Parts: sequence; C-alpha cells; structure tokens
Amino acid sequence: MSSEPVCVWTARAKLGEGPFWDARESAVYWVDIKAPAVHRFTPDDGARRSWPMPELIGCLARRKRGGFVAGFKTGFAFVDLEKNRIERIGNPEPARPGNRFNDGKCDAQGRFWAGTMDDGERAATGWLYRLDADLKWRRMDGPYICTNGPAFGADGNTLYHTDTVGRTIHAFDLARGVVSNKRVFVRFAAADGYPDGMTVDAEGCVWVCHWGGWRVTRFAPDGRIERTIAMPAAQVTSCAFGGPGLDTLYITTASIGLDDAALAKQPLAGGLFACKPGPRGLPAPEFAG
Repeated sequence: MSSEPVCVWTARAKLGEGPFWDARESAVYWVDIKAPAVHRFTPDDGARRSWPMPELIGCLARRKRGGFVAGFKTGFAFVDLEKNRIERIGNPEPARPGNRFNDGKCDAQGRFWAGTMDDGERAATGWLYRLDADLKWRRMDGPYICTNGPAFGADGNTLYHTDTVGRTIHAFDLARGVVSNKRVFVRFAAADGYPDGMTVDAEGCVWVCHWGGWRVTRFAPDGRIERTIAMPAAQVTSCAFGGPGLDTLYITTASIGLDDAALAKQPLAGGLFACKPGPRGLPAPEFAG
C-alpha cells in the first residue's frame, strides 16, 4: 500500500467518524453519525458490512466481554451487532435533548471517554465524560460547542481533547483516571480548518484530522508539525492505525453539507481511506465494563 491515501470504501458517508482496529476480527470499525450506522471493513478480503442504528451514533469501542460500548444521541449503551440488540446504560444529559455524543475511545485501563456536543453547533453545552467499568460516569472537561478526540499519549500519562469550534487541542496530565494541568497543545489558524478526530502513534506523535482542511497532520509531542498527508476530501474527520502490524492509517471523511459542485470536485468525500505513512500505531484498548 502507498504512503498516499487510497479510498478503500467509497461509502459516501454523511459524517464518517470513529474508526478503530478490532484485532479480534482483523477489521476496521467506524460509524456514520448522521446516516446512523456502524460499518466494518475487512482488509484481507475487502469485505464490507453495515448495520443501521436507531439513532445518531457518535462513537463505538470493543467491549472485553463481547460486543461494543457506544455513545448515542441519548446516552451510553452496549451494542450487540450480530443479535441486533442495544442495551441502554444511561444518559448523562437528560435535560439536554439538543445534545448528542460525538467522538470517544477507551484508555489503557478500559475506561470509555466520550464527549457530547450541541448537535446544532451553536451552544457550549458539550462535555467530556468518563464511563467506568462499574457503568458510572463522571464529567471531566468542558463545556464546549463541539468536543472531539479524545486520544491518549503513548505512555498513558497524557490525555488530548479537542475544542473543535475553538480550533484548539488541549493536553492534560492523566493519572488514575483524573485529568489535571490543562494546557494548549496545538491551536489551528483559520486557514487550517478545524481540528477533528485524532490518534497517537507508538512514538507519541499525535495525528490530527482537519475538518475543512483537506489533510491529516502529525504533530510531535511538543506540538511541532512533523508532516502532513494531503487528502482528496475537505472534511477529514478521524483516523486510527490498523492492520496486523498497526502500520496502516485508516481515515474517515464526510460528505455532509457538500453541494453538487463541491461533490464533483471531491467525489470520494465520505469514503474510508488507508495509507502506510511509516510510523506504527498502538492497539485499541477495550472497555472493561
């Protein structure tokens, strides 16, 4: 595979997001938030499968006990795709019907971190939550109009979390599930678009997707730009390393809001892309609950 991104699934997702590598199945899972579905791509044979969801779904992670944990518009839930079953855990924000969960993933201790946002993208009503193995949640950071990320440093001692509308990625010290020492890691200029989903590689560098910026950028741990990957779609949403050697970067994109003229210029918008940029990623932890 090339170091340049290749579209492996022309899904035309409205809002592709949340990819992760499932080592159990040697497959990439990802979601379409706005045309709610869970998608699976198996690179060995190119197989693709989709499961429609009953409401907006922002993120998904593998559960150690089997199945998945997810963040939906109405809260946390367990998902069994094969049995077409959703088991509700609870909604941290019952008084915020305009909110929904957006991006999320597990840390090395199996805690699920996921953020909410105002689906109308106007009010600062979104927060980052931590869901523990006992199925209790805790509000960790906010408020924001649109939360994104999160991602964890290679040593497990740093949390990265994004204020997308504010064009700022924050870093926190992370110890025993508690965040402290909030600081600016990277701030985007208007010409860069907006920081969206991200992942961390084995060298501790942070790969950030640019919504409206046509690229993915690799930032060194001190925030320096190390390299960029040009994308054939403007709305680049999230990325994750996969493959047996965790050396393939899978990248999701979105087609939402693009008119016919824009789609003619970027016909692969909403597709799932893959490339081999050189560095390797880290395994995706599973939810301990």
